[in-house]
Amino acid sequence: MIAEYFKRHAQTLVFTLGRLYQRPVATGLTVLVIGITLALPAGLHLVIQNINAVGYSWEGTLNASLFLADSTDESRARQIASEIRARESVRGTTYISRQQALEEFQALSGFGEALELLEENPLPAVIVVQFKTTQSPEVIDAVMREISDLPDVVQAKLDHQWLDRLFAILATVQRAAVLIAGLLGVAVVLTVGNTIRLDIENRRDEIVIMKLVGASDAFVRRPFLYTGFWYGLLGGVTALILLGIGVGLMAGPAGQLAALYQSSFVISGLGFGRSLLLLVLGIGLGWFGAAWTVARHLGAIVPR
Repeated sequence: MIAEYFKRHAQTLVFTLGRLYQRPVATGLTVLVIGITLALPAGLHLVIQNINAVGYSWEGTLNASLFLADSTDESRARQIASEIRARESVRGTTYISRQQALEEFQALSGFGEALELLEENPLPAVIVVQFKTTQSPEVIDAVMREISDLPDVVQAKLDHQWLDRLFAILATVQRAAVLIAGLLGVAVVLTVGNTIRLDIENRRDEIVIMKLVGASDAFVRRPFLYTGFWYGLLGGVTALILLGIGVGLMAGPAGQLAALYQSSFVISGLGFGRSLLLLVLGIGLGWFGAAWTVARHLGAIVPR
């Protein structure tokens, strides 16, 4: 009994795929529409995911600059750097003397000759603090408040406001992406539903004959459900292909941009788990669209 049950379902599964194969143009257009609809929210998720990865990689390299008073001598400055480096949240410190700061500024700014005309070095000594990547923004802010109160520190600067704004924008976009994904999911259901409705109308006479000879509702309904299954699966595969092409096209420019900023960032795709989830979602939406349409229209076909 169980073997016969699965055999009937397998036959229907293959039969519905064969019917789709007999209509390549109509099937291809429907699958393409579903694929694009699924690829749009998945692509937006990929964009957010990769921008998040860039943000976190930059967050991990955040440095604080402590500008020291001119009266602070080198031994005292190195002592301060050593005390800060001993903190659990700090990965390391680098002391830059006033002379080193001047030489670096001359090399990078192009104002070397103008600076030589000054009677004294206007730049302060600096301690660069590198935080551990595992530290939260709250911990870093607390450390910054403590070290900025040190008597020899004139100013402590941690430039991460732009990163906070980036993550705030990404959080907003992420919520919008969920809404868009929901709307496009409804679009997939409606697309499959409309296609199944037309298929039901085209096969009305066949359905009437099957009901006249005593076919059960489950038997009549089964091919349409598996048609929705195939539309969802093929649409999901199409979406993955489109996303793969998109990632491939963006990988080169993204790598070049990362190289300009001396970053090891590499654009990433969905991965196996999320790709499988996209296929499951496609199948689920296709099946639901078919089931919803069949429930609405198949019962209205009554043999006379």
